Amino acid sequence: MAQNLYGPRVRIGNWNEDVYLEEEIMKDFLAKRDKGQLLIQRNRRLKENLLRPMQLSVSEDGYIHYGDKVMLVSPDHPETEADLFLPGDLSLCMTPDEIKAHLSNELEMPCGLSAAQAKIPVGRNTFTILCAAGEVIGQVLRYGQNFRLGITGGFDDRMLYLSSDHRTLLKSSKRSWLQEVFLTHEDSYLNCWQAAFPHPQLRLEYEGSPVPANTKILITHCHTNRGLVAHRHLFLRTYFGQEAEVAAHTYLDSHRVEKPKNHWMLVTGAPRKDLSTMLDLPKPPAEDTRALEQEREQVSDPGARSTPDARGCVPQCTLPM
Repeated sequence: MAQNLYGPRVRIGNWNEDVYLEEEIMKDFLAKRDKGQLLIQRNRRLKENLLRPMQLSVSEDGYIHYGDKVMLVSPDHPETEADLFLPGDLSLCMTPDEIKAHLSNELEMPCGLSAAQAKIPVGRNTFTILCAAGEVIGQVLRYGQNFRLGITGGFDDRMLYLSSDHRTLLKSSKRSWLQEVFLTHEDSYLNCWQAAFPHPQLRLEYEGSPVPANTKILITHCHTNRGLVAHRHLFLRTYFGQEAEVAAHTYLDSHRVEKPKNHWMLVTGAPRKDLSTMLDLPKPPAEDTRALEQEREQVSDPGARSTPDARGCVPQCTLPM
């Protein structure tokens, strides 16, 4: 019977070339590792920049100013058009392409956007109110004024602008096929937006008034006159999980009033150190809750009814006829 005369030490074929090839591959791997050019290193660096904690601006007078760092939040509202949707407050976030994000540590232009359930200010959802027509940093933003929204994405040497343009056959949003909203580094009129009062009958009266912080407003694109909208029922598979689509479209009800999906808030930082945004502040009790508490106190303590105080009601005197 034939015996196997070859052992593990016997070299067959182009063994010399294989040895040199393995050595070159190992040298190239070590060189890229030392320079931080490996795929896993670039991927980790990009994710760390996008998720870097950021500090929002604190509004002392309750208004938005040029140069403030804010979060664009779509307030929670009941969705009646679909059974499955993302509940809660959704913040506008930078969303790079999933495949391109794994292959590079740089952001591809243009970069996509989405709405996510993220209430903590990080690099991907912290925007800066920028001037559009020679305004001064620190000046109050007013209704009807053009402004730009810039974001760094956690990078110190880059500024991207929230932009939009008319819908075409080759360029539209992924799920709704409406006008696309994206981030770009090009400075143009496509970056300009305006804030409007939500109620249409009071919109002209509020024209020129300061834009309040942490209050519902409308954000309209100047070039196309389309409102920024978050589609809670249209899901996107992003680099950070399942999120909602963001587009530029104005939804009107039967009374020609913008629907809640077009409402946004410019959220600022909280003055308390243990809170990150104004959304984390506890809400004060409602007036009916206070009245209910006072009524319970009177029921539990009957003598308190006859004792007048600052919060008690003064009985009206009957006037003679």
